[in-house]
Amino acid sequence: MVQAHSQRPRIHYVLEGTDKAPVLMFSHSLASSTVMWEPQVKHFHRSFRVLRFDTRGHGKSEAPEGPYTFQLLADDVLALLDSLEIEKVHFVGLSMGGMIGQELALRHPDRLLSLTLSDTSARTPQEAAKVWEQRIEQVKREGLKPLLDGTMERWFTDAFRKSRPPLYEAIEQQFLQTPVAGYIGCVQAIMKLDNLDKLSSIRTPTLILVGEEDPGTPVSVAEEIHKRISGSRLAVIPQARHLPNVEQAERWNRELETFLSSLTL
Repeated sequence: MVQAHSQRPRIHYVLEGTDKAPVLMFSHSLASSTVMWEPQVKHFHRSFRVLRFDTRGHGKSEAPEGPYTFQLLADDVLALLDSLEIEKVHFVGLSMGGMIGQELALRHPDRLLSLTLSDTSARTPQEAAKVWEQRIEQVKREGLKPLLDGTMERWFTDAFRKSRPPLYEAIEQQFLQTPVAGYIGCVQAIMKLDNLDKLSSIRTPTLILVGEEDPGTPVSVAEEIHKRISGSRLAVIPQARHLPNVEQAERWNRELETFLSSLTL
């Protein structure tokens, strides 16, 4: 754990892998934690220093009352990197983590060696904001449990959910343990997301990944982002929904590895 800044919440992180190697930093989805990156740690720890962290309000990080903004969440990342004396990272963000990655690429490109955006969006449409409002009200009344089944259905295909591997169970438990204040604070940031028209200014080498069957941030959304970021690569992961890094870890890891090995940095 690190107290990255006197006014900042304690941010939980795990740093492992090869000393002095480039840092590969992973940022998780809403209502998850470092747990969702287990398949990536196993794959990448021999070639990189792998840095995972829990976004404020999630996992083992502190959960101050919101609302949060993506500027705030990105500043948490920078404070963590500063405290660890890490100058630059390959940043990988999925869903909400990808929104944090966009903020970093737009405001602090000097801290990024590369950017990977998986199953994410760059703008929250008005009709989606209304759905988020309803979820906030429900969570205030009843906690996260009523959202569990619908969320897991969006995150994973029926076949994967039926097989219930150990990591699925761990992700489900983490969802239920997410603090209400952290969930609501981050949802309030997501509701104000509006980066689409700014993406063309990103010059950081960028990979875009998306599960072929992702209902929340579908392939069409990934294609929009790909169109706007000059020189970006797009890969669609078959037989996966919103968390392809878990459901099709081998294929997802291969796409990321190919991208990273293509960079002459």
